[in-house]
Amino acid sequence: MKLSVEIDGKSGFCGGVIRAIGQAESYLKENPGTTLFSLGAIVHNEEELARLSQKGLKTINSLANVSEGPVLVRAHGEPPGTYQLAREKGINIIDCTCPVVLQLQQRIRSSYADVSGKGGKIIIFGRIGHAEVLGLVGQTGGDALVVENIDMIKKAVEEGQVNIAAPIEIFSQTTGSPGVFADICKYLREIVADESLLHVHNTICSQVSSRHSQLMEFAASHDVIIFVSGKYSSNGSVLFQLCKSVNKRSYRISSEDEIDFSCLRDGDSVGVCGATSTPKWLLEKIASVLGRFKTVS
Repeated sequence: MKLSVEIDGKSGFCGGVIRAIGQAESYLKENPGTTLFSLGAIVHNEEELARLSQKGLKTINSLANVSEGPVLVRAHGEPPGTYQLAREKGINIIDCTCPVVLQLQQRIRSSYADVSGKGGKIIIFGRIGHAEVLGLVGQTGGDALVVENIDMIKKAVEEGQVNIAAPIEIFSQTTGSPGVFADICKYLREIVADESLLHVHNTICSQVSSRHSQLMEFAASHDVIIFVSGKYSSNGSVLFQLCKSVNKRSYRISSEDEIDFSCLRDGDSVGVCGATSTPKWLLEKIASVLGRFKTVS
């Protein structure tokens, strides 16, 4: 059996993740033998986390049991309360919040100050409980409404959680689906009678939004898609479903051990791609395994 294998050149870490991992590696190189704490997984990819763990990066879930730093804040960002607690405990923070996320936090904080006294609402399109979303909601003191899909916003309106006669400011998680966000915004435009009350902020990262159309083309141009991402990657879930929508022979794996060779046929063109949290070295490793499969009959 022979396969032709191509790696998607646009797959791999986004700029924010590259920056965070680079700062972590620099610190660990300059301070050999030390431990650097990461508040939450620096990237949602188990293979990359294992690599960084060997270098001295330790993931923690809170500052509760940390008495000294430094503690790295990953690209997803954190709510204001995290920084306040770090100051109270005297913990040094290495802030690796993605500049795009940081700007979004500032915009939400400013918008909330404008609408909170007018009975208005901040709506955030994103995954409930996602690290970035928690940081965004924190800019409003927990007073923002998070919706994951159009059914959730419809229900919120019906139940009176959103007053369509008061100011509404809607934002998106930076890695959100452009299509779903567009549907939600279209619905709001249809039901808000006074258009001056609705302000739509297209805050999906440009690197992410442009990725969707490009990835669809890549997926459609191959017989099989091997999509590589961590099990808990929100961006991975969105992008894999995008691949699946144009190529039914799309399979999601997190490591080379999960490749199901029985899904492959002689002569298949195989495209290897991944999420913004998938390291290039892992894509290359999986492509190499698939390439060696050419010798199997």
